[in-house]
Amino acid sequence: MSIYDFKVKAMDGSEVSLGEYKGKVLLIVNTATGCGFTPQYEDLQELYDEHQKDGLEILDFPCNQFANQAPGTDEEIHTFCTGRFGMTFPQFSKIDVNGENADPLYKWIVENTVFEGFDKNPMGLMLSAVLKKFNKNYKEGNDIKWNFTKILIDREGNITARFEPTTNMKKVKAKIEELL
Repeated sequence: MSIYDFKVKAMDGSEVSLGEYKGKVLLIVNTATGCGFTPQYEDLQELYDEHQKDGLEILDFPCNQFANQAPGTDEEIHTFCTGRFGMTFPQFSKIDVNGENADPLYKWIVENTVFEGFDKNPMGLMLSAVLKKFNKNYKEGNDIKWNFTKILIDREGNITARFEPTTNMKKVKAKIEELL
């Protein structure tokens, strides 16, 4: 199974084959509009503006599974993102990333990545404390732990990195630039 075998749902309900992105470097992100990490949309848009011409595509998958931080319809979420952050990269229909209703793409991502923990910065420590309240064993398993987890795919369709939401965006950018 390759990333290019998956089809995802566009905001209008149509299916989009990820095969359309063959040969591109992909950054796949599960997002939310009411999250402490929502300002990362600004960093993502800057990356896209700088590197789309080099073959970068950012694929945005809104997700409401973490503290209901992505309420609203696909259209409302898209309007918020384009209006507030000037977002121009592809945004897809809202999905689940964990559990029995997880999108098949994310089931594949979870099966093929490893959760290595959060960075030891203030946001990482805060997120660890929040998750520990809900599940003292949250560090176990490779499921997606929170919104703005980023998955980096090389031009051949291989997963090359998983960045947790607490990872400094400079580190994400550096890894993307290596692949470009």
